[in-house]
Amino acid sequence: MKLTLALAQINTKLGDVEANLAKHLDYIEQAKAQKADLLVFPELSLTGYVLQDLVASAAHKPTGDDPIFKPLLAASKDLDLVLGFVDEDPRHRFYIASAYLSSGKVLHVHHKVYLPTYGLFDEGRFFAWGDSVRSFDTKFGRVGMLICEDFWHASPPYLLWLDGADIMLFSSASPGRGLNDKDKLESARWVERVNKAYASMFTSFVAHANRVGYEDGLHFWGGATVFDPTGEELAHGPYNEEALTLAELDLNQLRRTRSRLPLLRDERTSLVQKELSRILSRD
Repeated sequence: MKLTLALAQINTKLGDVEANLAKHLDYIEQAKAQKADLLVFPELSLTGYVLQDLVASAAHKPTGDDPIFKPLLAASKDLDLVLGFVDEDPRHRFYIASAYLSSGKVLHVHHKVYLPTYGLFDEGRFFAWGDSVRSFDTKFGRVGMLICEDFWHASPPYLLWLDGADIMLFSSASPGRGLNDKDKLESARWVERVNKAYASMFTSFVAHANRVGYEDGLHFWGGATVFDPTGEELAHGPYNEEALTLAELDLNQLRRTRSRLPLLRDERTSLVQKELSRILSRD
């Protein structure tokens, strides 16, 4: 089975959900024209990143009667979608969220579990923490989603792997920071290196969609990537410009790679559980 995956690295308008929706629908049409099966957008793609006091007004429910999600759910009848938004729970807590839409339905919503509050980041002041990391079933197999800081920590991708994810979809609004000796942003170099490592260690497909543009003094660098279960790069989007990047995933490669390199078979989860219990029980 083969999957044509598209990654949309877009610039968004801060707080202008209607304008961002229009851009989503345009990229959906572009992806459909290129025969994509699944289209992934960046973190907070419907709202912009530095929302602060705009958080509540930018929130939308991932339901068919919501004016923003209604056309997106309709569009998902032609191709699956992953998009970023602000979710609100019944007690009016707000989350950085990603939704997976397929065949007119919401299959899964992930709430960002790690909210950075260091350096230039201040997410913990405005958003609640997510409290679950789970894989879910799609027409292409089992998938897991993470948002930016989530995959800067080793545990969420590891949990997705143990929970059956063969395709990991990462989205981010990653600001550019630092330059190395090859004139590449240090943040881009680090993200690409760690995603390649996850693909290799977890013998899974790993795709990353990052936004572009400038917002409130922050520069977002784009550079979408897709890695196969051996860690080989299948696609790489350009830096610093909007683009639609496509890659064909041969899902049969999962069997070939894991037959040769049975890391999943040999993973000792009971050992991990035992040692975590010991560590967490220390006085």
